[in-house]
Amino acid sequence: MAKLLTSLNIAAPDEFYERLIRAHEGLSEEESASFNARLILILANHVGDAEVLAEALQTARKPAP
Repeated sequence: MAKLLTSLNIAAPDEFYERLIRAHEGLSEEESASFNARLILILANHVGDAEVLAEALQTARKPAP
């Protein structure tokens, strides 16, 4: 059984965050929300494991520390 990895696992997190922010440039609020939804579905498809995805959904519902 796979487990959701919540520790830092991105080689250059600040660079990724900057790319994510830039990807939203010029988008309306609605377009930005649609972009986020598509990105989530693409990444969920990549993960593919239903248990890991369920754990991710539960984790995302919790307030950020």
